[in-house]
This record gives sequence, C-alpha cells and structure tokens, in this order.
Amino acid sequence: MYLIVIAWTYVTLMMAVAEATSPTGTLLGAIITFVLYGVLPMGILVYILGTPSRKRAIKAREAAEQAAYDAEQAAAATASATPDAGSEPAAGAEHGGVAPVRKEP
Repeated sequence: MYLIVIAWTYVTLMMAVAEATSPTGTLLGAIITFVLYGVLPMGILVYILGTPSRKRAIKAREAAEQAAYDAEQAAAATASATPDAGSEPAAGAEHGGVAPVRKEP
C-alpha cells in the first residue's frame, strides 16, 4: 500500500513541478494540481485501505478493556469473601436487625 502512495505522490509532485516551471503555468496551478491529483486521492485510498487495521486495533483494545474489567470483578468478588481486619467475616443481612417502630398512642 505504501509503495502505491509513494509512487503516486512522486508522479503528482512531478506534475506540479512541470506546471510551475512551464511558461504558461503558475504556482497556484501547481499547488492545486498537487492537492487535487495527489493529496486528496491518496488520503481517500489510505483511509479505505487502513480500515481493516483500524478494526483490528479497536477489537484488541476492547478485548483488553474486557479482560481488565473481568480481572477487577474477580478481585472484588474474592475481596468481599475474605475476612476484614478484625478477622470477622464480611457483614451480611441479619434477621431482626431493625427494631420495630412503636406507634404513639
């Protein structure tokens, strides 16, 4: 892919030089020639041909994020099952832990 880009850039650069150095050519015409025949088509080509590598990079990043999330969840699950600093198990729901509220007469 890069060989095509380099070769076409060389061709359009030579076209621009020929435009700029010809007796009827102008520098503005050379710049427009280089941009419209060289930079614009090559930008589109590089974008289209680079799509598979961008997709692979996105999938790899998502897989790494998912693995980090899974590791974090596994660490949190094992931390909640271990005793706290006082060697007591983690607190759970207790039966009758809340006193009933008495109505005023």
